[in-house]
Amino acid sequence: MKKIILIFAIIAQSAVAQNKPKTTNNMSNLETITIGGGCYWCVEAVYENLKGVQSVVSGFSGGKTANPSYEEVCSGRTGYAEVVQITYDKTITNLDEIFKVFFTVHDPTTLNRQGADVGTQYRSVIFYKDETQKLAAQNIIAALKKAQVYDSPIVTTLEPFTKFYKAEDYHQNYYQNNKNQPYCQMVIQPKIEKFEKIFKDRLKKK
Repeated sequence: MKKIILIFAIIAQSAVAQNKPKTTNNMSNLETITIGGGCYWCVEAVYENLKGVQSVVSGFSGGKTANPSYEEVCSGRTGYAEVVQITYDKTITNLDEIFKVFFTVHDPTTLNRQGADVGTQYRSVIFYKDETQKLAAQNIIAALKKAQVYDSPIVTTLEPFTKFYKAEDYHQNYYQNNKNQPYCQMVIQPKIEKFEKIFKDRLKKK
């Protein structure tokens, strides 16, 4: 828990509380970021509950072949990572908060691995689409390193965004549709509980 508190202390405070939105429906307020932190089922389930997030889509980024299938990506030979593409309202949340959640709910120090999910497709990665996103990610990683929040080096990669391919339909909203599955109960649920405990003031109303 002390490390989580440190994360909050060193990452820039979100401007969300200071900037109350006049509207949440203006398309110009919407921004997207593509990130990977292990199995996309886990990451998707967390961000779907963050206030200000409009949509979370599971898919693949970082490879070279077109239209990869889940089975192809699972081979670990495509270069793709399992990712989520998050669309969020900048008047309600922002990159600081998106990244704060990211570095809280997954382990950025395990190379090509999250728990039992092993392979380059499970790498910790931020796909930046412009210099603003790249700089924000660099600043947070630098702050985390300087504060020595983790016992091991951060291995999160920053890669330029090129293409996002949506995963097959049965991967979308996987946790919501399969809550009784062992993986959901043993792997995803603990991440959600951790997120809900730490970000209790930033949860969507159910």
